[in-house]
Amino acid sequence: MKNIVIFGAPGSGKGTQSDKMIEKYGLGHISTGDVLRNEIKNGTELGKTAKSFIDQGQLIPDELMVDILASVYDGFGKEHNGVIFDGFPRTIPQAEALKKMLADRGHKVAAMIELDVPEEELMKRLILRGQMSGRSDDNEETIKKRLDVYHNQTSPLIEWYKNEGIHYHINGLGELDRIFGDICKVIDNL
Repeated sequence: MKNIVIFGAPGSGKGTQSDKMIEKYGLGHISTGDVLRNEIKNGTELGKTAKSFIDQGQLIPDELMVDILASVYDGFGKEHNGVIFDGFPRTIPQAEALKKMLADRGHKVAAMIELDVPEEELMKRLILRGQMSGRSDDNEETIKKRLDVYHNQTSPLIEWYKNEGIHYHINGLGELDRIFGDICKVIDNL
């Protein structure tokens, strides 16, 4: 079982590379954004609680987010190839909570794969994505705010995972297949 945290700034290619890993390795995928939208859409108790925080413009507390992720994770069954965690954890307390949630099941994160892309390239990619997809949060002002949040709040996780001995740095700039090849080398050696 290879549970993997895919990590990187907005626009670094996490979704694209996750799709390729799912196809090649048969991994499950937990995207926190997708999970929250589904829980809310389906009107689950967790979804109703999450919606009350979102409607007030507040972040969902770590404990609730971990409960939601645990519920989705358990839905993959006891015997699965592993799961890609996409968009979680975003803070050190979340990483610690994820580690505990998995340990309670006798599992662990096998690797944190960081897709590293220069900021000017991230801006180009996100603005292009916004033009192509119509995503309203892919405009220059919002992108700058999201990148600031990433650098100030999320990037300390890199050191945390280095200390755990499971951090893998991938140059996320260049050919899609070369980047995926670098990711495969990491996964194949776990």
